[in-house]
Formats: sequence, structure tokens, C-alpha cells
Amino acid sequence: MNALIGLCGTLVLLLLVGGLIGILDRERFAPRWLLIAALLVAINDALLTRIYRTIPNLIEGDRNWQGMLLALIATLAIAALPMFGWRRVGLTLAQASGSLKSALPVLALYCAFFVVIAVAFPSGPTSAEDIAFQLTMPGLAEEAFYRGLLLFALDRAYTGRVHFLGVDWGWGAVLSSLLFGMAHAFGFSNGQFSFDALTMALTALPSFIGVWLRLRTGSLLLPIVMHNFGNSISTLI
Repeated sequence: MNALIGLCGTLVLLLLVGGLIGILDRERFAPRWLLIAALLVAINDALLTRIYRTIPNLIEGDRNWQGMLLALIATLAIAALPMFGWRRVGLTLAQASGSLKSALPVLALYCAFFVVIAVAFPSGPTSAEDIAFQLTMPGLAEEAFYRGLLLFALDRAYTGRVHFLGVDWGWGAVLSSLLFGMAHAFGFSNGQFSFDALTMALTALPSFIGVWLRLRTGSLLLPIVMHNFGNSISTLI
């Protein structure tokens, strides 16, 4: 029940903030796509939690393999619908012409930063399951959803763009990154909502790098590599 209440809080904030942004720029706002984005967030959250633990956990282990796999499968299935399209949401190995020249140095700097963090703050002994999970599921499931499907929907909700750092930014980039941060920092427990500002910063801010890579290359490949590297390097060093 706590997880469901937390989701409701997130959706209310999305619709309130998203609606206000739309009111301020009505000519470039498509309310239908904001509602679609909210529905996508609800579906993703429900599957990550195995429909709020009503589906038996068939994959043993300490990590949420089944929830992540269910969410990823749903993302891929929805992305295959004509209104989306795998390539249009970034589910392609093809990279935009000339994009790697600027994208790879950004990826390298990001990875180097996390290597430094991992060396300075070692995580201690980790299990083989932890390593396998961090090398695969977070990047695959979360990037496909937040930097792929959800970003696509929100970019259709808000069509205004600002060209900066070689890509065209919209409100979709901002809202999808904030929603990713809230998925980790916002919740409901013990009868009240909670919010961790540090967790929000550590998740939402790097999301903008993932968005930039996605927009610059036209593909989710590098964001997935970046995400899984950042999650797993501390378990490997």
C-alpha cells in the first residue's frame, strides 16, 4: 500500500507541474501525451513491484530480477506500438552520424569519475549476484524506460525546444530526469511522504547526461553502458 500511495503522490506532482508548464506554453503543449506519460509511469512502477507484490516472485535472489524484467518487457512491448516505434525511442544500435566524436569523451569522463569514487569509497565485499545485477538490469530497464519510452512521450507533450550543447532540449528532458530522481528519492512510509534531497541530486543530475547522450546519438546504447558502469564499478574494484 505504501508503494501505491507513493506512486499516486508522484503522479499528482507530475500532472500538476506538467499541467502548469503546459498552461504557460499552450501552443506547444499536447495534454494527451502528458496523460500517456503518467500512465507509463504507473505501469512501470506496478511491474517493478510485481503489481505491488501480488505476483509471486519466481526468481530467487536478493535483487529484484523479476520486477526489472517485467518492467523491461513491458517497455519493449509498448515501444513496439506504432505510436512509438523502437528506433524513435532510441532502441537501436545505430548511432547518429558524427555523434560519437563528442559522445565518447563525455562517456569516458563519466566513467573516470565513477572509478575515482569507487576507489575513494570502496563498497566492500559483494556477491556474484550483485555484480551480475548491476552489470545488466538497472541500465537496461531504467534507460529503456526513462531515457527511451518516457522521454519520447514527454517530448511529444512539450514540443518547444532550446538548442544547447549540440542537442535540442525540451521539457521532456527535465521532467523525465526529475521523475527518475523521484523514483529513488520520493516515497511514502510510516504514514507520511519522504524525500531525500541528496539521493535526488545523485540520480536526477546524472540523468541529464544520459538524456544528452540519447539525444546526441539517437540511441540508448551509450546511456545503458554509462548507467551499468556507474552502478557496477564499485562492485568490481
